[in-house]
Amino acid sequence: MLKPIKPKRISDQVFEQLRDLIFKGHLKPGEKLLAERDLARNLGVSRPTVREAIHKLVAMRLLEHRQGQGTFVNSPSGTPERNPLSALMEGQEVNLVDLMELRLGLECNAAAFAAQRATDEDILELERSLEKQVEEVRGGSLGSDGDISFHMAIAFATKNTVHIHIMKSLYDLLFFGIKENLELLYLQPRNIERVIQQHTDVFRAIRDHDPDGASDAMKSHITFVLDFFREIQSTEMGSRLLCHKGLSRGVSHGQDTNPPGG
Repeated sequence: MLKPIKPKRISDQVFEQLRDLIFKGHLKPGEKLLAERDLARNLGVSRPTVREAIHKLVAMRLLEHRQGQGTFVNSPSGTPERNPLSALMEGQEVNLVDLMELRLGLECNAAAFAAQRATDEDILELERSLEKQVEEVRGGSLGSDGDISFHMAIAFATKNTVHIHIMKSLYDLLFFGIKENLELLYLQPRNIERVIQQHTDVFRAIRDHDPDGASDAMKSHITFVLDFFREIQSTEMGSRLLCHKGLSRGVSHGQDTNPPGG
């Protein structure tokens, strides 16, 4: 039965715009939002409209209010209170290899769906993220911001809200307190070049709307990273390094939250 088409509320449009900026990495963890009046002026809407959108984002734990300081993008967290995946794994012996195996399934499917559904804007976003990673590496860093943005841009291009939220939670868990572990991958400069080439292969397949090619390219990429950590895990010390309980200790000590992602 046909139902009347209802116009989208302005506050919902503001919410979606801010949410997408967070998912795409344009608003970064820890970044302070503009004041309500400035956001309202820039968006051409009222302050109550902005306030309603922000409250919704706070309820989703994408934003947080800090007394006397303003509103900030939530930083990645492995604590059960702020990450549903962490809550599910509370008390479980989960390591980085387990999480990488999960990525293998999720991200191969994501790449295939992105190849089918990506808009011109999505493809441009992927290209920008890839270029950002290359620029960061040339500047002497590990390219972590561009790396994370690239993978989240793929998730966003799936147009699947459930997948986007799962990937956001997964990346928050992966990237909190494990910088030292993931940096091991880049001890050999050649590995950085390999990852960038693998990202390029994934991008080209999505750009060409080739689902099978995108899935295969992502499988090659994740498998490369996974095999690296499996080799580390084969040693007793490496197994301890990759243990999720070790990551939880990192959370409690507030370690750096901006490692590379592969």
